[in-house]
Amino acid sequence: MRIYVAGIGPGSPEDVTPAVQQAISESDVIVGYRRYFPYITGWLRSDAICVDTGMKHEQERAEQAFLYAEEGRTVCVISSGDAGIYGMTSLIYEMKRLRNTDVEIIPLPGISAFQKAAALLGAPVSHDFCVISLSDLMTPWAVIERRIRAAATADFVTAIYNPRSNDRYWQLHRLKEIFLQSRSADTIVGYVRQAGREGQHSVVTTLSDFNPDEVDMFTIVIIGNSQSYTWQGHFITPRGYYNRLSDCQTNRLTDDGKNKESEIHLQSSISNLQSQQSDSLKVGQSIMMQSFATIRRELRHPDVPLWRLWPLLHAIHTTADFQMERLLWMDEGATERLYEQISKGRLTTIVTDVTMVASGIRKGALERLGIEVKCYLSDPRAEALARSEGLTRAQAGIRVAVDEHPEDVLFAIGNAPTALLELCRLVRGGKCRPVGIVGAPVGFVHVEESKHAAKTLTAIPKLLIEGRKGGSTLAATLVNSILTYDDAASLMPGRDV
Repeated sequence: MRIYVAGIGPGSPEDVTPAVQQAISESDVIVGYRRYFPYITGWLRSDAICVDTGMKHEQERAEQAFLYAEEGRTVCVISSGDAGIYGMTSLIYEMKRLRNTDVEIIPLPGISAFQKAAALLGAPVSHDFCVISLSDLMTPWAVIERRIRAAATADFVTAIYNPRSNDRYWQLHRLKEIFLQSRSADTIVGYVRQAGREGQHSVVTTLSDFNPDEVDMFTIVIIGNSQSYTWQGHFITPRGYYNRLSDCQTNRLTDDGKNKESEIHLQSSISNLQSQQSDSLKVGQSIMMQSFATIRRELRHPDVPLWRLWPLLHAIHTTADFQMERLLWMDEGATERLYEQISKGRLTTIVTDVTMVASGIRKGALERLGIEVKCYLSDPRAEALARSEGLTRAQAGIRVAVDEHPEDVLFAIGNAPTALLELCRLVRGGKCRPVGIVGAPVGFVHVEESKHAAKTLTAIPKLLIEGRKGGSTLAATLVNSILTYDDAASLMPGRDV
């Protein structure tokens, strides 16, 4: 009554330990994921029973192992890499406890995929390191993100398992973003695809140049610490035996990852602004101008590019929340790029997820620029689609909108994260190519995930409100900042109020 739980390494025969070879050769029954069996055929007995299943059937395999072991057979449960690292060992022990059985459990370690990848890259994990899986099948994303942030700020060398799949395409982008908040852009990153298997391929790059879209589920990613460097193509993290070599690349942690130089200075000071006001100004516009001047004076970082400052002033004016300095996320030059599309006559339609967003977009600006606003939330086609396919109405409305407006449209999402996630899915599937996206869904379920997903649409200019915050008024005011960008340089908001 014995179960070996054996790690068979990353895939190459030379990486299977002698102890594991011996356990396989003496076992009556071998239990494992079907794709692992080709790696162990050289040690299988001719009369061995092979129990193989597909992915996500781990508990079923464990139960089969105990049934055979309790019949008196010797069983070997195999996992790739090390069975104790994201493998079957813990499940076997938990099942033994629940079954209250006398079956003996013998774990046999193997070479883990991150160890194989590290050896192929050089010596990246020679100092304190951690391993994080980006799979949220068993662990909520909020927990995973806390661990990512802890690893980044603590300067751990970090190995990444399950980095990316067809359905989980944004998580690795989010990890890179978090690391760049605490690590230097030239932090060394290495990744290996199919480590120890046919098609093995290694890349060494930097954190800023690392492209998550080049990675898949067969890849291990290793991010160095502040001391890691490259030499003759090797990725090395020094243990500390020698002082740093003078020609080694130096990476430094930053306090907040936001050490940006000012790109512009606004043309008008507060006094100049006030002198511009006259009886010809509407009362609402005069108040708005004074408010913008006050907000700019109280900003922690007032000397930011105009394309960022203008929507930021709008967002804070709408919410009275100076956290918008941290929460407003934008692609480079997004406001300027989107206004250019208006000037060229390409951006002619704005689609919103809910009517409240549409209501907050200034009618005077829309008429002046010849832009139409549409919302499909209550469209009968969307209502029918929502009922038939079990979608939210906002999600269904986005599908209908994309059918009618695959191009030349700005999407403004201010309520429903399902709408933003649906839009991301349709863009990635080639169903539409918006001119831009304003994303400010609000709430607690899938809200942050929807914004992380939108960030991966790198070819589309975007204005997003990070975290749980957002709302229809925020989405509308960000759209208004785009429509009035020609007023930004003079700090003269409120023309259409």
